[in-house]
Amino acid sequence: MELSKLKSVKASIISILLSFIILLFGVKIGDRNYWFVSMSLIILAIWLFFSLFESRKPRAREIVPIAVMSAIAAIGRFAFAMLPQFKPVAAIVIITGMSFGPEAGFLTGAVSALVSNFFFGQGPWTPWQMFAFGVLGFLAGLLYKYKIIKNKLSICIFGGIAGYLYGFIVNLWIVSTQLNDITKERLMTIYISSIPFDTIHAVSTILFLFILAMPMKEKMERLKIKYGLFR
Repeated sequence: MELSKLKSVKASIISILLSFIILLFGVKIGDRNYWFVSMSLIILAIWLFFSLFESRKPRAREIVPIAVMSAIAAIGRFAFAMLPQFKPVAAIVIITGMSFGPEAGFLTGAVSALVSNFFFGQGPWTPWQMFAFGVLGFLAGLLYKYKIIKNKLSICIFGGIAGYLYGFIVNLWIVSTQLNDITKERLMTIYISSIPFDTIHAVSTILFLFILAMPMKEKMERLKIKYGLFR
């Protein structure tokens, strides 16, 4: 069991590092190839998720809750389209990571960003959003697994941090496209100008987690017990 957990952790770390390398490679080969980068991230996220099944027989039904949570996150983003940055996506991804594990959180985050951008618009920013949401789900699952976040207060605090972390990661797309001309002043301008938007995102994530985290988590736990999911 411990060996299986160690392999899962190694697979997770390798996947996160490879995802970031793919993003940087995408910048190098040009913005027009963002579809290739997006698909590469999805394939990597799926591989990471199925690494859970290495030591036991996989169940197809374990894909269903991930698909449902991804759909809820995407629909939630549509529903709040009129409010810039005020979205429930990060909260849903965080809840998924806590409920089904870091790998499921990463996959849900990546899929949610890709699917919802069919409405909001695909572009070279899509892979970075996929990676950012994926990292939030992965970290949520990891922190919950080791009981670093375990109650409503700690979950909401993480949600606030996650809002800023998402902005930090997505801003790296802007920074990476200007590597030849980047200066300390320009870097500060990019991140300082994003603070109001990141703050709205952080506050909305806290609010949605405050309302949804515990009820949805309880329902997910009942589903896991009833159908023997992720055991």
